[in-house]
Amino acid sequence: METITIELKNSKALKLIEDLEALSLVRIVREPKTVKGKKLSERLAGAISSKEASDIDTELEQIRSEWKSSI
Repeated sequence: METITIELKNSKALKLIEDLEALSLVRIVREPKTVKGKKLSERLAGAISSKEASDIDTELEQIRSEWKSSI
C-alpha cells in the first residue's frame, strides 16, 4: 500500500475521492491542519502603518461613543 498527498482544487474532487472510499478502493486519512512557519500575529505584523492603525482606533472610539449615547 502506498500513501500519497493530494491537493484538491475543486470541491467536486473531494466528492469523487469519497466515492472511491465508499467503494473500498481508497481510504481517506485526514491529518490536522498545521500552520507552517510563523504565528498569525507575526505574519500580519506591519500589515498596516501606524498612521492607519491610529485612524482606525480613532474611528472605533467615535463609533463606540455613538452607541453609548443612543442607548
